[in-house]
Amino acid sequence: MAAVNRIAFIGNSLPRRCGIATFTTDLQSAVAASRSDLETVIVAMTDHGQVYDYPATVGLEINDDRQDDYVRAAAYLNSGGFEAVSLQHEFGIFGGEAGCQIMALLSRLTIPIVTTLHTVLSEPTEAQRDVITRIVECSSKIVVMAEKGRELLRSVYHVADEKIEIIPQGIPEFAFVEPDAAKAALGFSNKSVILTFGLLSPNKGIEVMIDAMPSILKTRPDAVYVVLGATHPNLVRDRGEAYRESLMAHARQAGVEDHVVFLDQFVDKKTLLDFISMSDVYVTPYLSEAQMTSGTLAYSFGLGKAVVSTPYWHARELLAEGRGILVPFGDAAALGIEIAKLLTNDVLRQAMRKRAFSSSRAMTWERTAERYMSVFENAGRRHRLKTIARMDTGTLLRDSRAPPEMQLGHFLSMCDDTGLFQHAVHSVPDRAHGYCVDDNARALLVACALNNPGEERLPEALTARFAAFVQHAWNPDTRRFRNFMGFNRCWLEDKGSEDSHGRTLWALGVCALTDASSSRRSWAAALFSEAMATVEDFRSPRAWAFVLLGLDAYCSAVPGDVQATRLRAVLADRLILIFDTVATGDWVWFEDGLAYDNARLPQALIITGLAIKTSRYVNIGLESLRWLVKRQTSAKGQFRPIGTAGFGDRRQPSQAFDQQPLEAAATIAACLAAWRADHDVEWKAEAARVFAWFLGSNDLSASLVDLETGSCRDGLHPDRPNENRGGESVVSYLLGLSEIRQIARLSESRAKPAPLVA
Repeated sequence: MAAVNRIAFIGNSLPRRCGIATFTTDLQSAVAASRSDLETVIVAMTDHGQVYDYPATVGLEINDDRQDDYVRAAAYLNSGGFEAVSLQHEFGIFGGEAGCQIMALLSRLTIPIVTTLHTVLSEPTEAQRDVITRIVECSSKIVVMAEKGRELLRSVYHVADEKIEIIPQGIPEFAFVEPDAAKAALGFSNKSVILTFGLLSPNKGIEVMIDAMPSILKTRPDAVYVVLGATHPNLVRDRGEAYRESLMAHARQAGVEDHVVFLDQFVDKKTLLDFISMSDVYVTPYLSEAQMTSGTLAYSFGLGKAVVSTPYWHARELLAEGRGILVPFGDAAALGIEIAKLLTNDVLRQAMRKRAFSSSRAMTWERTAERYMSVFENAGRRHRLKTIARMDTGTLLRDSRAPPEMQLGHFLSMCDDTGLFQHAVHSVPDRAHGYCVDDNARALLVACALNNPGEERLPEALTARFAAFVQHAWNPDTRRFRNFMGFNRCWLEDKGSEDSHGRTLWALGVCALTDASSSRRSWAAALFSEAMATVEDFRSPRAWAFVLLGLDAYCSAVPGDVQATRLRAVLADRLILIFDTVATGDWVWFEDGLAYDNARLPQALIITGLAIKTSRYVNIGLESLRWLVKRQTSAKGQFRPIGTAGFGDRRQPSQAFDQQPLEAAATIAACLAAWRADHDVEWKAEAARVFAWFLGSNDLSASLVDLETGSCRDGLHPDRPNENRGGESVVSYLLGLSEIRQIARLSESRAKPAPLVA
């Protein structure tokens, strides 16, 4: 994965959103420390032009209510050599309704954006939903800090799961220490200290904690509640310090004013950590569950503090399984009971502290930076793939606005009155090697693909010829399809391989659903039904995958076939089983080696999972395809199919040659199946990148295709293209082209404006 060397962090200026500004600074510092050659800067929002101190490198400041500043920032980022942008999003930071002015910046960026959402609303206003939806569309990845964030993004905003990354709130690396030294330094010796930190505002529940103090003091007369933090700047602007004064009055009325200490100040990180260190119990008595993250909660947890909290979203996840204590919202009695229990039971408190400290080690800023860097680099790679695909289709296609035309001249020349020839010498059909059911089944798939809108159908006689070849290949004695036939029309075997049988069933299933002739659809369905029974004894994973592709179409054509429904589940479960058995952290595949038509395995799982609504099939299909795509990408970002020289190598780096069109066609189809599954447009970009391999975006910069005749060379040797243009190659190119053309037509139709209604 290529390294990202320059990153910009978009945050806000202190103290308008103190927590987000601190997070931005901490993340920027941690990422910068992860690599000595990495350059990072912050683009900081100012509050209506008022500039605050920012403890980090600021490359540019944006007046949050001036749209021209957002446009200027986009130009600065696009021209500054930045390779990734990290946007910290919180409502209230950016100008316009619901912060919509940030789109003036994001929509102009030509570099990948990784957005961290600090708040995900379960019931957004229309304006808030619109802004988040537009930010998601612009972003390569969306980072949230809790599982609840992912759940809401999926259910409320319909964000594809693959676009979401969970990275917990970072915490400083800090030793597990007892509070005595910090208490002495801060003037709280011989006190049982309860601490709350953060900008004061009515949603923090400070009043509830004050109401809990009388019951705590009954068992711990030395208890003191320290409220550290300035009043929220928006409150100060609108009401001055009225809210803080009301809290102090509330403490007096409760008779605990001597045990509640208000420290009205912004503090630097060192001072904050000292205050957390001195606390015996940290409390977040927030009044609403709709809080996705709390930096103060994470920091206190990471320092190994006993935490008592109300069950807002972040606390509910972080403090589960005995890592802290949750009490109901607004319940002062429960709050008092739990805090008093911790202050009077040293064993209980210490056990909770150690659990919290141990559980939080994966949250340190160093670990957080590693995870963000992985996301940045992956986003950069995917952005480069999209750019390469765009460049390839713009420079290598005759018409940069559309894929090539469907030229069938060579395909037709490779057919005679028996079927499609297996091989060619250059572009001349090679009669010496006759025919095979593999290629004629693929030819039947081409015929079905040309039934799509916008394509010209094959002559009826030719489609019938491919169907006749498949029918003649069926051997009722062995219940298998023969594969190889000589030019003299004599079969060379009684039965073919499991893979050729599976591929033939695939073609029959598609024919049963999409053939232009109703009579031929009935024929295909009947032969499929007869030939599928043998498959259950097969041991080839590719045969299973080919049959699953056929079953996807057949089960739509014949939905009441119980045996087909059962077989589909059996074969999909077998693929899952071998994946679970073989796959490891660095080998995310179904077998110990790679061979031909690799992408058909994840494709089969994805389309099967979509059809029968089984997410595990889809997820493993996507996971394995992602891994395969990475292995099929050269250092230059071009598609490099698994070379035939490495077929069967056990867990070894892939061989670069020979490269074959079959792999490209399979990968295009699998990527488009993945796009239909999770709607991530990067899959379409990946399919375009793979298709560009046919047109010269490959290791030899050599086009394999003659766009005038539609012929396709048989592949790439290390030093030259293979000039032979056989049956497998031409059908592979035509199948890949048909998929690309279908997607292009779909995109074009969606882009056209709706007709006006008179």
